Amino acid sequence: MKNKILMNPNPLVQYLNKPPEEFTRDDLILYIEDHNIEMLNFRYAGEDGRLKTLAFVINSRDHLEDLLTMGERVDGSSLFSHIEAGSSDLYVIPKYKTAFVNPFSEIPTLDILCSYYNKDGNPLESSPEYILQKAHKDLMEKTGYEFHAMGELEYYIISDIEPLFKAVDQRGYHESSPFTKLDEFRQEAMLAVAQSGGMLKYGHCEVGNFSVGETEYEQNELEFIPCPVEDAAHQLLIAKWIIRTLAYKYGITVTFAPKITIGKAGSGMHVHTRLFKDGKNQMMENGKLSDAAKKAIAGYLDLAPSLSAFGNTNPTSYFRLVPHQEAPTNICWGDRNRSVLVRVPLGWTGNNNMYLHANPQQADVLKDFGNRQTVEFRCPDGSADIYLLLAGLTVAVRHGFEMENALEYADKTYVDVNIFDDEHKDRVKDLKQLPTSCWESAEQLEKQAKIYTAHNIFPEGLIKSIVSRLKSYNDKNIRQELSDDKDAIMNLVKEHFHCG
Repeated sequence: MKNKILMNPNPLVQYLNKPPEEFTRDDLILYIEDHNIEMLNFRYAGEDGRLKTLAFVINSRDHLEDLLTMGERVDGSSLFSHIEAGSSDLYVIPKYKTAFVNPFSEIPTLDILCSYYNKDGNPLESSPEYILQKAHKDLMEKTGYEFHAMGELEYYIISDIEPLFKAVDQRGYHESSPFTKLDEFRQEAMLAVAQSGGMLKYGHCEVGNFSVGETEYEQNELEFIPCPVEDAAHQLLIAKWIIRTLAYKYGITVTFAPKITIGKAGSGMHVHTRLFKDGKNQMMENGKLSDAAKKAIAGYLDLAPSLSAFGNTNPTSYFRLVPHQEAPTNICWGDRNRSVLVRVPLGWTGNNNMYLHANPQQADVLKDFGNRQTVEFRCPDGSADIYLLLAGLTVAVRHGFEMENALEYADKTYVDVNIFDDEHKDRVKDLKQLPTSCWESAEQLEKQAKIYTAHNIFPEGLIKSIVSRLKSYNDKNIRQELSDDKDAIMNLVKEHFHCG
């Protein structure tokens, strides 16, 4: 535990000398009093996936105690379209472990994520965050496994063009300054995310870079460390807010939109997952992918058509999910293969003494590499409802364990070739395809709805609301209809530029 606190960048962790999951109300009050915090922000996600804010000036200790204990009222109908105005009052109750010092406010301010509760004081059944909680609890009860996840946030930074040291178009992967122009922005964003509780793995430039007129577009990515799935959702939500707010401070803009122009790299939000039991990663067994991991993969693949309803939520999502652009279209999986929907990346399962070869002066250090293996779900993008997407993936794991033929299905859908190559056309014919529009995604959600509503995880009313919203785009054949109409495509891009 000491090692987790000693170098933790979160000032609350450092000051209170305990991990966030142990924060109490009195801990937060102590920090607020000792650091002259003057304001408190309640934060919670709306239907659009963005953080909302309810701000308070702290008037007294009694006032602070009331806020942290009783929460406050909000209008649910203004936050979610499926909540009727006639009975829309909700409570927002702070979750102490999510508290962080606001990195932007000149007035010392503490921010804290909240959960929604109904008029009776019970969790709001249709709250995406509570749906994720229910899904995870159900999975643990049914299988004994804890579900961990982490996201890869890809985004474009948009700024005035810099003529010196131009990077090669669409060759920005892991590029460094001076060929990248906004390393300082990414570094500042990473530090702010880390200080706000986000457990980051790394940040880097991504493939996409291009310029239009006097404007430069540079793609970047932040990747997190796997953690319990609810915490993973909180971290992604806060990170997106931090990146956007920092961009506003810099006088530039960023977008997490899945596709912002034709013929250039789109932005995804790949999700890495793993199963934990007794404090150990269960994805590997005797140096090979475990049956538990294969069952989870089978669940992902079987529910992939409907999972897109949570992870690819506007028409531009389906301009990214096209062949030959490192975005999946076929429902299959493979090892280290970026043409598949579910990828098993390198997991330090081979010779783990590489550090000794690189550093012959180093004495051998005993270290367990077994917790590194993950499985990556590659179709989601920045339009995703983060809580519902992760809840859907959690349900998919449970579904995989319930499938009678899960291991057989996993074997059948495994590929070890680049399925975008013409020579493997016959293999592609045997594979199911991802939806090509919001309309098709909605239809798939309708077909598979009972799997999500089982065990009272997803409310039926919410599923119907999502289906209705997706079909309202009326985009059933949009890729064919707009294939040669660049102006219409760009108008669509502008409409969804700040999705999620």
